[in-house]
Amino acid sequence: MKTAAATALLALSVLATALVFGVAAASANVPLTQISTDPFTNSSSQHRTEVEPDTFAFGSTIVSAFQVGRFFDGGSSDIGFATSNNGGATWQRGVLPAVTTIVGGSFDRASDPSVTFDARHGVWLISSLVLRGNNGVGVVTSRSTDGGRTWGAPIVVANTGSTDKNWIVCDNNAASPFFGRCYTQWDQPSRGDLMLMSTSTNGGLTWGPARASADGARGLGGQPVVQPNGTVIVPYSSPSFASVRSFRSVDGGATWRVSVQVATVTDHPVAGGLRSEPLASAEIDASGKVYVVWQDCRFRTSCRSNDLVMSTTTQASYPTWSAVTRIPIDAATSSVDHFIPGLAVDRASSGATARLGLAYYFYPSAACTVTTCQLDVGYLSSHNGGATWSAATQLAGPMQLSWIAATSQGRMVGDYISSSFTNGGVRPVFAVASAPTGSVFNESMFTTASLLPS
Repeated sequence: MKTAAATALLALSVLATALVFGVAAASANVPLTQISTDPFTNSSSQHRTEVEPDTFAFGSTIVSAFQVGRFFDGGSSDIGFATSNNGGATWQRGVLPAVTTIVGGSFDRASDPSVTFDARHGVWLISSLVLRGNNGVGVVTSRSTDGGRTWGAPIVVANTGSTDKNWIVCDNNAASPFFGRCYTQWDQPSRGDLMLMSTSTNGGLTWGPARASADGARGLGGQPVVQPNGTVIVPYSSPSFASVRSFRSVDGGATWRVSVQVATVTDHPVAGGLRSEPLASAEIDASGKVYVVWQDCRFRTSCRSNDLVMSTTTQASYPTWSAVTRIPIDAATSSVDHFIPGLAVDRASSGATARLGLAYYFYPSAACTVTTCQLDVGYLSSHNGGATWSAATQLAGPMQLSWIAATSQGRMVGDYISSSFTNGGVRPVFAVASAPTGSVFNESMFTTASLLPS
């Protein structure tokens, strides 16, 4: 039974927001739009905190999903959403119903939101990790049939316990033999981070059995993408973050082939105790070329700070991935540290004219401390598949680390952030914080005006 408080919270799903706040960096003069805020007041988690956004765009609709009310030891009070049906001009916001107990559901907490669209069935889907206490015990999917404005009760994808780091994608290629199939990925920590996949053929109403790759791939942070021929490629991080790897299915998720190495990873630990690991951000263009970006210090003397780096593969070249290239945000001799990338690729572009947008967090100086680190958000773009890149733009910051949610693994803006193309431009979504009001945080989801690739 829903409580009165839960009913009131569900009503937030119809609230519209288009608030503009002057928190952009003066050097960039980029106005930001706040698209959500934490509505909860329960004493067990931190408020107001919103972290870890994903986004997906189809046509003029873009949906973002994120954690709301972060717990120190894992998960959040619920998963929030923000939806625009006009390319980001205006937004509706809310929280997913019936997931956690605070909104009439049965689980204690939720985490790791991922969003996608199923074009064949006309359904928006948000995948969430659900927790009892601070332990992941399953994966659920929430569905929207009205353009992401309202959401139904969650559908169980996996309930075997010991789950983590889920992600969801659908095959939206009308010529694919598997058009309309959706795929959810997660890992199982109790089995050494065994990577598992489940498939739906009916718009997320039901899900098939959990299947591992042929070699029992182990890792976390997978981000599956679907090529035009229906092949699903799943880039992911090894359990120790020492490499990025991938595996694939060529038969609509009936079987998953052995994993291959994308690249080794050399990571500079981010200063100040900020929660950040070299998890990959993966996207795909119209030709089926897959782009994977992560933080890496291999091009820096003595690994003193991280660049963002990229590797790619195509339908013809897989399982071979390209050599790792450095994204030239600044000079390799600079002191800037870059991390937590959110890559966007225009799915209407391809090859030598593929359009890329990349948002990320950074410190101007890698050699900072918890009290001196200045956290910023940056952005740059490419109009030629990453052959060259625009000058970087600062979108937000500086932020002090004490302004953002505290977790048992460090201060948190998210293990990932996200950017998506809609109406010809890029809409990044990311957490921005200002100084707390007393004991209450001011950490919320923000986006920018449409950013055009140069």
